[in-house]
Amino acid sequence: MIKVFEINKPLDMHLHLRDNDMLQLVGPLTSNTFSGALVMPNLVPPVTTKEALLSYKQRILEACKEDDFTPYMTLFFQNNYSFEFLNDIKDEIIGIKLYPAGITTNSETGVSSMDIEVLRPTLENMSKLGIPLCIHGETNGFVMDREKEFMPIYESIAKAFPNLKIIMEHITTKDAVELLDKYSNLYATVTLHHLLITLDDVAGGMLDPHLFCKPIAKRPEDRTALLNTALKSHPKLMFGSDSAPHPKHRKECCGCAAGVFTSPIALQVLVELFEKHNALENLNSFVSGNAQKIYGLNLKDKIVRLVKKDFTVPAIYEYKNEKVVPMYAGQTLSWSIDSIL
Repeated sequence: MIKVFEINKPLDMHLHLRDNDMLQLVGPLTSNTFSGALVMPNLVPPVTTKEALLSYKQRILEACKEDDFTPYMTLFFQNNYSFEFLNDIKDEIIGIKLYPAGITTNSETGVSSMDIEVLRPTLENMSKLGIPLCIHGETNGFVMDREKEFMPIYESIAKAFPNLKIIMEHITTKDAVELLDKYSNLYATVTLHHLLITLDDVAGGMLDPHLFCKPIAKRPEDRTALLNTALKSHPKLMFGSDSAPHPKHRKECCGCAAGVFTSPIALQVLVELFEKHNALENLNSFVSGNAQKIYGLNLKDKIVRLVKKDFTVPAIYEYKNEKVVPMYAGQTLSWSIDSIL
């Protein structure tokens, strides 16, 4: 029986760190164990200027100053980013995140049209400069079909800009898995919770607000496709938690906010999951190696040692007036973090 497992240079390639007191609370819960994370730009207002980006990065570094951690910054997509602007900022960012308007938290100022010609000015400049495009791929259709309906849009962008690296963020369907191998410039992230749950876990019995997220969890066959692809560590698939903290009072209420908070348990649950399926030999690639190759990252060692020892997930995490409930709150996991070198 395996009792110790080490992950080197773990990366979270889709993370919400929020700001202010919430950043002070959740930032260290990632930076403690991860080497780096790709940080989402959907603040209020969104990160659209170099000044805002550098200021936000500095706030993250200050919140995570006790740890060896790199925040990989992103801009919030706009249709009119000039070549000069992007050329000036490209060394400060790892990608640009495109949100369809109103599709998820703080995306009201996202793009209102996914027409190629509308997006072309910025996409052409990104392609020329080698800046990856990260996309929240959902339409405004029926909630269970939104990602599937977005697949033709991914295809149209992939074909129109063959030199543009495109990341399908937090994929949730077997349709997205199948699209991975169709275009050489398409890649994807997948979350922890979408490897574990279906819509039945969210709303099949008593509604669990702490599992409600966007994109919403899908059908068992979708989860199976995602899990099988992750367990094999498909070279175009990366771990991206989409850990999205919301205050407890905004989750346990009418009009529940969308987001699952997984940062404090991500590595423990991944080891448990990959061990269960006899795939631990692929975990380092899924949570580190693939992202390094896709984004061209060169990291120094940060070894997280986990041991086969029960870990009870805290019922809540608090900082000042902020209170956040994690996934699996109060439950016992079979793996614990032992040390970080």
